[in-house]
Amino acid sequence: MLDMDQGVVEEWLSEFKTLPEMAIPSYAAGLKDKAALVSALYRVIQEPQSEFLEPVCHQLFEFYRSGEVSLQRFTLQFLPEFIWSYLCISTSRDLHSTGCIEALLLGIYNLEIVDKDGQSKVLSFTIPSLLKSSVYHEPSTIGSLTLTEGALAKHGLSRVVYSGPHPQREIFTAQNRFEVLTFLLLCYNAALSYMASASLQSLCHLSTGISICGYPRQLLRKYRGVSNRMPVSSEFLVQLITSLYYALYNGEWDMASKALDDVLYRAQLELYPEPLLVGNAIKSSLPGGALKSNKEGTRCIQVEMTPTSSRISRNAVTSLSIRGHRWKRNDSSENSIDIPDSGALSVPEISVTGVLGERVGNGETQRSRGEGEAQGGQDSGADSRADSKGLAEVRKQKSCRRVMEDGVNSPGRVQY
Repeated sequence: MLDMDQGVVEEWLSEFKTLPEMAIPSYAAGLKDKAALVSALYRVIQEPQSEFLEPVCHQLFEFYRSGEVSLQRFTLQFLPEFIWSYLCISTSRDLHSTGCIEALLLGIYNLEIVDKDGQSKVLSFTIPSLLKSSVYHEPSTIGSLTLTEGALAKHGLSRVVYSGPHPQREIFTAQNRFEVLTFLLLCYNAALSYMASASLQSLCHLSTGISICGYPRQLLRKYRGVSNRMPVSSEFLVQLITSLYYALYNGEWDMASKALDDVLYRAQLELYPEPLLVGNAIKSSLPGGALKSNKEGTRCIQVEMTPTSSRISRNAVTSLSIRGHRWKRNDSSENSIDIPDSGALSVPEISVTGVLGERVGNGETQRSRGEGEAQGGQDSGADSRADSKGLAEVRKQKSCRRVMEDGVNSPGRVQY
């Protein structure tokens, strides 16, 4: 242990003892920002022979017994490291070194199983029902809502599971060891959202170590640690998987995914159905592409949810849009002339002055009177012929218009 860490721990041990009771809330709120203190305490816990281990365990127990929520969370963040140190020491049969760690773990357990009045707690858990929507499903996506409600209400699937009362423990034995540790992990998971990154990394280290130590995977991983196999219970593995599920989406993707594989490996060796079911379900819900393991903050599970309020799209068909479309259609029909389908009847323009320009649209080129006027050197006979052609053209236009108004379909030869 470094001298700097030793000084930080000594200052922390002496500071809390001199604090007045009114200053404890402000002191507890600032503890989470002391990164140097947290790192020094982890080094103390990892050294079972350290002289500071016993006073640190005593101080953390005083934190938890104070009832201040911030102080209790500060103590809980070291729980995975304490459990790992206790299991490593217990497998080596050096029980004399685990006295202070056992006292701390049993003290937290005995405080959590009773309420403020000293009565045994009974924890209740409501099993989710498919009748009520959640972030994972909606009843309408399963089938008919009415049919689903009737079927589920008839079977009464909304059940409440009770846990407890739990007996008090004064000493760890082979029979009650994992019962106590499982309950402590349950308390840790209840405050999981307040845990720092160092605590989640310690949790992943605990999950990997307890799952592969003493098995062939330890040699393949070249994992350094105890070589003895650690006994484990099915309920304890389920609590570990629950913690790893949170760590996956909160900055520890690489470590948590490897730890999850290790826990499933141990569950397969032990043939435990509960952790296999929960672990494989979590593994199946993971995204296809690996998330980046940087510290970008909390990650979320993408779930498709239907909106709670009705929303109308911009392109939705409404009565107003239908009326507007009808008005546009009527305006376009009034400005256009229906042309018979049987033939392409060309309608020449009618000019009041009798001067016609060239019509290129219908494929014919017509001469105007301006061409005759442009030839100023011609005699009066040419002018009279031009006038007669203009009158004949006007009569032809009137005849064509009369044919269209009478509904004649064939654009045959017009008699005039």
